[in-house]
This record gives sequence, structure tokens and C-alpha cells, in this order.
Amino acid sequence: MSPSPPASPPANPRLDLLQPYPFERLRALTAGITPNPALPPISLGIGEPRHAAPALVEDAIRGAMAGLSSYPATAGSPALREAIAGWIARRYGLALDPATQVLPVNGSREALFAIAQTVVDAGRPGATVVCPNPFYQIYEGAALLAGAQLAFANADPARNFAADWARIDAATWARTQLLYVCSPGNPSGAVMPLDEWRTLFELSDRHGFVIASDECYSEIYFRDEPPLGGLEAAARLGRGDFRNLISFTSLSKRSNVPGLRSGFVAGDAALLQRFLRYRTYHGSAMSPLVQAASIAAWGDEAHVIENRTRYREKFAAVTPLLAGVLDVALPDAGFYLWAAVPGGDDVGFAQGLLAQYNLAVLPGSLLARAAHGGNPGAGRIRLALVADEAECLEAARRIVSYTESRP
Repeated sequence: MSPSPPASPPANPRLDLLQPYPFERLRALTAGITPNPALPPISLGIGEPRHAAPALVEDAIRGAMAGLSSYPATAGSPALREAIAGWIARRYGLALDPATQVLPVNGSREALFAIAQTVVDAGRPGATVVCPNPFYQIYEGAALLAGAQLAFANADPARNFAADWARIDAATWARTQLLYVCSPGNPSGAVMPLDEWRTLFELSDRHGFVIASDECYSEIYFRDEPPLGGLEAAARLGRGDFRNLISFTSLSKRSNVPGLRSGFVAGDAALLQRFLRYRTYHGSAMSPLVQAASIAAWGDEAHVIENRTRYREKFAAVTPLLAGVLDVALPDAGFYLWAAVPGGDDVGFAQGLLAQYNLAVLPGSLLARAAHGGNPGAGRIRLALVADEAECLEAARRIVSYTESRP
């Protein structure tokens, strides 16, 4: 009698709840397409900064090589926490305690995932995480792997595709343990005003949930006034203890260093104390080289102003060109254009654009989920203007030609 085959290794069943990432879904949808070989490929699909990293970051890394001989602390060095607190003071006019209200993280992405593992109590009936829709996919994965269910606040086209929190009913708010907000938003670039923050703080006080404010696009903006941040809004509304609020910020977009994997969280000291305990066990300490580079980056604004100027020039050149054929307008902030396509078939539009013009864009429906009777990303495409101006202009011309040639 032959021996029985070995049993399958144990696995976390929640992993099966995760949906493919938008770019995986796009690859599957375009797998059978041969892009036009007569045109060089251009991608506006991935939101990866492509401007050059500032020299001061590279210099700081070279000068910190001796740090490789020591284990770093999960809380980061006092010098890094002070540099972050100094930037918050200059940017928002807030005086935070570097020892208790600031914590460096290895990019906002991993921290946005980890906060759900720290906050969510899956043992409570109906544990719920609320997030905007469309949304950054990490929010969904974090909630599901923490054992929570998702509730989506669909975007409101009448408000620049900002999340419509009124979509969430009272019973759902009562079960909510964590709320993700994104301002400036991905993909629309909408910035939350003070009154919207007031509403969310009142809901948080009533139901006790934590607000995780994703602000990684805060330093790329097109108006004279910089975007309002969550901590800033709390202070204006008399919430100087930042209760149940954590802000997430990254150097990736601000300083063009996505490979550095550096950012910070700041806010409620009690929440950060528990978050630090989780991160200590998770092994989330930041390399001393990255810490040195981060101190240099947070301490300098000249490269940020130059970076913002380049984005403003690109958007000023590209947006009017595309507005002639698509429903699109300059966003409040961020480096995306969120454009409606003729006919409303965002996937078909993206497939045809790739086949005929060798240009990749991200269909909006892949960034959202069907909720409240529809997919709020359907009929739109997200364009990441991260390349240099010449390439972005060439991409815009291809979109114009493609749109005008369609029946």
C-alpha cells in the first residue's frame, strides 16, 4: 500500500481573500495585445517618481557607511525624529514631541498595512475598516489580513471625486475600527477641506475608531496654498492631542526617492506607543544609511520646490492638450490626471491605446470595487505624469490622436 501524500502545509486562509494588484490585472487584460512596434513604449500607468534623486541624499548615504556595523533601533535615531518634527513644524506650524509623537517607517506603504494589524480587533463582531473608493489597494489587503470587513465610501464626481462619507450608514460606522483617508487623494488629487475633517473627527469621537491619514502626495500641489494635513486640521479644531489620529507621510514623492523606502507616522502618542511595540516584533527598523539620507531630505526644501515646479510645468503643458478630447482638469495636488474616456469603457480604451500607440495607462475600474450599485472608477483612466515633460507631451499627443481616430 503506497503511503498517503503529505498534507498541505498550513496557510493563512485570509490570503485567499486578496485580489490581484491592479497592475497584475492589467497585465492579464493586455496579455494578448501586441503594441505598435513603430512607436517607442511609454507608460503612464505606474505612479513611480522618475525625477532624479537629490544629490544631498546620495551624499548622506555615502557618509553614513559606518552605520552598517550597528543594529538600528526601531524607533529611529533621536536625530531623525527631531528632523521629522522640525519639518512638521515648518510645514504645518505644529510642535510635536519627537520622542512620543513621531515614528520613522520604511515608506508609507508598509506602515499603512501594519497599522491595521495593530488597531483591528477581529474578535469584535462585524469588525470593519472604511476606506475611499477608488483607493490605494494596500488599505484593502491590510483590512482583510487583519480579519476585518471592508466598507467603501464611493467617490463623488460632483466633488472632484472626493470620497462621499455619507455613503456609510450609521450601523457601519458603529462597527468601524479603522478609517483610511487619502488627501491629496489617489487617483483624483482631491484635498479634504476642514469641514470634512470636522465631520470625520466627530464620527471618530462617537464610535472610537482610528483615522489613518495617507498624505504621501502632500508636497506636489498646484494651488498657491499647500494642502491641509490631518494633524493641521486637528490642531485647528482644538484637538492638539491628535486623539485617534495618525498621519502617514513619505519621502518617495516629495524627494523622488521611492527606492529609499522612507517616511514617518505622527500623531496620537498612545497609538504610536502600541504601533512601535508591533513594529519592534515585526522587524521594521530603518537602516542607518536610510536614516542619514532621510535627515538630509527632511531638512532641505530647495529640492522639493524645484520638484514641484517641474510637475506644475508638466501639468500646465499636458492638461489643456488632453482636455480637448477627454473630460479632465488640473487636480488640487498629486501627480495623476483622472480622466473620463469617451464611451465609458476604460478597459477597452486602455487596450486600444496600448495596441495602436504603445502607450500604457491604468483603467480606473481596476482601482475601485463595485459598491453602492456601481464601480466609481469605471469610465476613467489614471495617467501618472512622472516622466519628463517631453515624454508626457508625446504621450498626450498619442492620446489625442487615438481618441480622435475612434469611431
